[in-house]
Amino acid sequence: MDAEFAGDVVAGLSAKKKNLSPKYFYDATGSELFEEICLTPEYYPTRTETALLQHIAAEIAADLPAGAVLVEFGSGASDKTRLILDAAPHIASYVPIDISKDALEKAAAKLAQLYPALQVLPLLGDFTATLALPAATQTQAKVGFFPGSTIGNFTPEQAVQFLRAARQLMGDKASLLVGADVVKDEATLVAAYDDAAGVTARFNKNMLVRINRELGGNFDLDMFDHKAIWNNEHQRMEMHLVSKADQLVNAAGHTFAFMAGETFHTENSHKFTPESFARLAAQAGWSVRKQWISEVPQFAVFSLVPEQTR
Repeated sequence: MDAEFAGDVVAGLSAKKKNLSPKYFYDATGSELFEEICLTPEYYPTRTETALLQHIAAEIAADLPAGAVLVEFGSGASDKTRLILDAAPHIASYVPIDISKDALEKAAAKLAQLYPALQVLPLLGDFTATLALPAATQTQAKVGFFPGSTIGNFTPEQAVQFLRAARQLMGDKASLLVGADVVKDEATLVAAYDDAAGVTARFNKNMLVRINRELGGNFDLDMFDHKAIWNNEHQRMEMHLVSKADQLVNAAGHTFAFMAGETFHTENSHKFTPESFARLAAQAGWSVRKQWISEVPQFAVFSLVPEQTR
């Protein structure tokens, strides 16, 4: 039994407002389901960001110093990374950071084959934890890459903490590219997180499958509904699982009581305006050097530099 997973589940389901961390979505099945979500007609962020990166890759590349190291936080399959690497052959090294050993090794091997001149230095770990870059990158200029609007999954406090940690990891002369989803109409947002085919619902419930498998749980998936809501006050999409009846569930050696209609919160996805993102970045000591915003449905990529180097 994974002690960290068990501890987080017990703490989250014992809380007054039950919650679970979205990082536990991504077992092998969860990762496959997310790839499926990205192909649904309602889920615009992935294809919109990819199209935007294709459009601005040459401009991004022009700002990258020769011999730079590209550091990607939560690299996954590194698909979007290739858009940057193709436009910037002067990047000397690539450090993908990911918590999944299998995903990291597969992506690193593929990129090493595709870009034989590129030094690929995979770093296994949780990018929200304290890490150290490979010694071979010590003298190189650092460029961080954090696409996918993953920053929206953090609370504002966690986002500031991450941005500070990224600056500390890469140094005061680094730059950072961040993908962030933009505030838009509620109907578009809710549909993106509650697709008609039910893929997102399966993705959300897969966390219960994982708890059952890894923590000896006995969740009945048919006794919970997927729910996606727009929280205008906090400018975020929320995903919840809603209990259909009063019930007791066991997991990780504990018993948890659910009331009919009680929800537990599995994910936030904060949306930004250019102004709100700039304020967030400033709290962590970054300034927005450039920003690019796609056509509707809008998605943004921000280029950040440490405040004193602007």
